[in-house]
Amino acid sequence: MSNPSSEPPPVEIPGAHPIRTYPQFLWKAVGVATDGNFAFYAWMTALTAVFLVGVHAFARQTAHGLALTALSDHVSWGMYIGNFTFAVGLAAGAVMMVIPAYLYRDHDMHDVVIVGEILAISAIVVSLAFVNVDLGRLDRAWHLMPVIGRFNWPMSMLTWDVVVLSGYLAINLHVVGYLLYTRFRGATPNPKWYVPFVFLSIVWAVSIHTVTAFLYSGLGGRPFWNTAILAPRFIASAFVTGPAFIVLALQVVRRLTDFHVGDKPIATLVSVLRVTVLLNLFLVGAEVFTELYAGTAHSASARYLYFGLHGHNALVPWIWSAIALNVTAAALFLSSSTRTHLWRIDLACVLTMAGVWIEKGIGLIVPGFVPSTLHELVEYLPNALEWKVTLGIWALGLLVFTVGLKLAVAVFTGRMRADTAAQGSR
Repeated sequence: MSNPSSEPPPVEIPGAHPIRTYPQFLWKAVGVATDGNFAFYAWMTALTAVFLVGVHAFARQTAHGLALTALSDHVSWGMYIGNFTFAVGLAAGAVMMVIPAYLYRDHDMHDVVIVGEILAISAIVVSLAFVNVDLGRLDRAWHLMPVIGRFNWPMSMLTWDVVVLSGYLAINLHVVGYLLYTRFRGATPNPKWYVPFVFLSIVWAVSIHTVTAFLYSGLGGRPFWNTAILAPRFIASAFVTGPAFIVLALQVVRRLTDFHVGDKPIATLVSVLRVTVLLNLFLVGAEVFTELYAGTAHSASARYLYFGLHGHNALVPWIWSAIALNVTAAALFLSSSTRTHLWRIDLACVLTMAGVWIEKGIGLIVPGFVPSTLHELVEYLPNALEWKVTLGIWALGLLVFTVGLKLAVAVFTGRMRADTAAQGSR
């Protein structure tokens, strides 16, 4: 990540040895992460409260089992796995900051690429949290680890999913940690220590959502997921949600902090969104045509999702709401300018994220189980406990993202430096 054009290049601080200054860096980071104005404290307090509500709900689930949720033997994946799928896409979509910055040498994107890396870390934390709460008992989580656990390694796609998610988290933690700590010391980052990992993250980002798609499409007994375009659909939707979230985050950063964020990075991401929202809609439409036009028995899940089946139509309002949100967002992206209608761009980002969240969550996971393999129609909608756990996990992700952004702003604006580590947290 290079410096904003308004700042001088970093000058390494005399005596700022990498080993000796690391405890200072950690101590200073704690101070910066817990210091702020009234709005910051209000935001963090609200997120913490929601997170604790989720922790309480999960504690009840752990004590009494998944029977407290709306899940059943017929629909064994629901709200948790739907959010897991969406969060993986959000993490993969964060790479859209990296591709123009490093592959196409867009120096304006270099200035803010750290935001995408922090988003990737936060989204992976959310993804892994949803996997663990869906297990029912955390003491079984060690079975997810290849070789150590008891999954059918290497044939199990779930263990591969854990491998790629954990690897993606490690890569982004290294890149973010190296860039922040190097700048903290006033040194210029050495490209050989982070650029190879940046390019690796591009490939890895595609792999995490591809493996997630294979996790579903490889289940032969679930015809709703048995499609070769599931992985492309996942990648396309990831390149919608990731840039949309980053556009909103960049505007918050430049309005509430003194970190320089120009118009060009936002304009670049909006240009990407104008293509990817249409591509996502096209792939969804192609899937709907394939499922419904043939009218075979295997299209029962799609008919249930879009039109209801034998009087069961719990998901129909959800999926048509998702389509309406995505179509409206696409119209706003295509008809709005980042210079004159930025509020419409913000609205489009919110709408398309909500639309994809429904489409890849409730609209993808649940119909795979309805009708069941025994041709029974058992409907599912998340109950209050699942909503509490879900909101708690997303609050955790926003806490991680907020702290990461605060540290990045403090380091790259020069307020958090090794030579001032003993002068307090500001």
